[in-house]
Amino acid sequence: MMSSNGDELPEDGAFAASKNSWNRYYQNSVVQPLLTDLYQITMAYAYWKSGKMDDHAVFDLFFRTNPFQGEFTIFAGLEECLKFMENFHYSETDIEYLKHALPQGIEEEFFEYLSQLTAKDVTLYAIAEGSVAFPRIPLIKVAGPLIIVQLLETTLLTLVNYASLMATNAARYRMVAGRHINLLEFGLRRAQGPDGGLSASKYSYIGGFDGTSNVLAGKLFNIPVKGTHAHAYITSFTGTQELKTRVLAHKESGDKRDLLELAINHRIELSKILDISTEESSEGELAAMVSFAIAFPDGFMALVDTYDVKSVTRGFDYPENGLLQSGTEDDTQAVSAQPNDSNDENETVNSVIPIIEECAPTGEEPNEEVLANGDEQIVENGNDNGEDNNLTLRPRCAKCEANARETKICVLGHLKAVGKCFRSGLLNFCAVALALNDQGYRAVGIRIDSGDLAYLSCLARETFERISECFKLPWFSRLTIVASNDINEETILSLNEQGHKIDCFGIGTHLVTCQRQPALGCVYKMVEINNQPRIKLSQDVAKVTMPGNKNVFRLYGADGHALIDLLQRVDESPPEVGQKVLCRHPFQESKRAYVSPARVEILYQVYWTDGRVTQAMPSLDEVRERVQNSLRTLRQDHKRTLNPTPYKVAVSDNLYNFIHDLWLQNAPIGELS
Repeated sequence: MMSSNGDELPEDGAFAASKNSWNRYYQNSVVQPLLTDLYQITMAYAYWKSGKMDDHAVFDLFFRTNPFQGEFTIFAGLEECLKFMENFHYSETDIEYLKHALPQGIEEEFFEYLSQLTAKDVTLYAIAEGSVAFPRIPLIKVAGPLIIVQLLETTLLTLVNYASLMATNAARYRMVAGRHINLLEFGLRRAQGPDGGLSASKYSYIGGFDGTSNVLAGKLFNIPVKGTHAHAYITSFTGTQELKTRVLAHKESGDKRDLLELAINHRIELSKILDISTEESSEGELAAMVSFAIAFPDGFMALVDTYDVKSVTRGFDYPENGLLQSGTEDDTQAVSAQPNDSNDENETVNSVIPIIEECAPTGEEPNEEVLANGDEQIVENGNDNGEDNNLTLRPRCAKCEANARETKICVLGHLKAVGKCFRSGLLNFCAVALALNDQGYRAVGIRIDSGDLAYLSCLARETFERISECFKLPWFSRLTIVASNDINEETILSLNEQGHKIDCFGIGTHLVTCQRQPALGCVYKMVEINNQPRIKLSQDVAKVTMPGNKNVFRLYGADGHALIDLLQRVDESPPEVGQKVLCRHPFQESKRAYVSPARVEILYQVYWTDGRVTQAMPSLDEVRERVQNSLRTLRQDHKRTLNPTPYKVAVSDNLYNFIHDLWLQNAPIGELS
């Protein structure tokens, strides 16, 4: 696998020196004052017309519900908000456009006012980017002249909503995959446009992914860039006669040898060791792998399933004892395997290998008594040469099924059960990998893009371990196995249960589109104007805002885990370590508890005031580390995927009474007749 990391590919010194500056000063050119809703500008004119443009207002930016049926959210997008504040200015062309877009009759003086408007009088408070956050806790608090803080609304929301949703989605993938599995973002082609693609790459990295296939994101944000090759590369070769270059020099001695000849010789050896006929391997596939290995001898990773890996499952019942029962002969189907056209992910359904009582010994066919009548399936698996490649699809034995988690798989018997495409790809890859070894190089691994990912990964690992033992090559058993193919959170959980041997997941569609929940739903609400609190009332209590200028604290227990987030009025004394504080549910009177915190964290910091950024901004890697550190402060039951425990958000007793007094003052009194 090729990478942009310096330890894998050498970097030019000037390039390495400039990477951080690209990351620090890049700003999306479409993020500008006109990236807003029209009504923000019409309100601005009305404020200006009524002389309210300098009224001092406070707005809270928050969300009401955690995404993905979880109980936490990762806050992201703050750096982009600050860049927007730094560059807030209406250009001459902006003003000219607004003169045509806004209704007729707007005074020229208003446009002159807009042309001079900046964010220098605004103060922005926020929690640290990469922190875990919870419903109703303002992620950002904006204070300043009413006209400008109103004009900031839509742009701040669009910068925070998707960034936080994407970082949260990525963090959830990281949790279910575990710390030792690599995660790669492959979603550019499926993202909502180029801006969505870049944001997905950036914020999936913040959330815990290890790299991206997006080259521009790698340049702009210094994210490691990873990639293999597409199925198209394999299918572009029809035979070994197409190889223009076959010679590869030894990495150390420089001696040149024919890599194709080495690979063919190793393939003959492997066919005996693995009990696979060389006639079952594709010559075009071998040529493509040799070609790619010559191009990237230090980074050779190959797709091994260019033809769909499918098995027939219709007509089979799966009783508890694992013994295969057949359906009628009419239910038995032949499946034609066609070239797999996807590059990173495809729509192939993960197949299930039928279960029999036990595999036949190595090199033998299954006993006819083991297979029930009609259970033997024929799969037509055509290749580029138009050969007749009918083969018997061997079901998985109950013994292997029971031992899947220990990967005690009958490797030789099962290589005959998975279809020619995987046997061909695995055999050809191993042959080329051994040829590279002869020339002083080590292959990286394989990518599986279809089929039963858990089963095939176990089979591949067992094959690598067998070759490692036979050829006395310890590193061969540790070859990387990458899996893609429409993977989502539930897929990884299922693969974990099946005892997969995958080292790396390439994830695209479900990650970047956040298919489980495509929007976070952040809102931006006025809570104070000219030191007077403002409250939004609604019959839906969830939409009632918490008025006034507030501070927020996170209280920790003695075990180091976060207990509760506490909102207070700004004029209240902050909670102290060891001092009992009454925490109340903002709207349910009976829900209250005393908390004696072992540690108190002040969540808000001033990030923008007097026209400048006031905090040293962390690098992307530092934000990424904060995400993981912040998640570690939560109890496991808050983070579990199934029925997580809600994290508590409370208000002080003072703020509770303030909210309800203001509610009563503003709520209309009905009249019965």
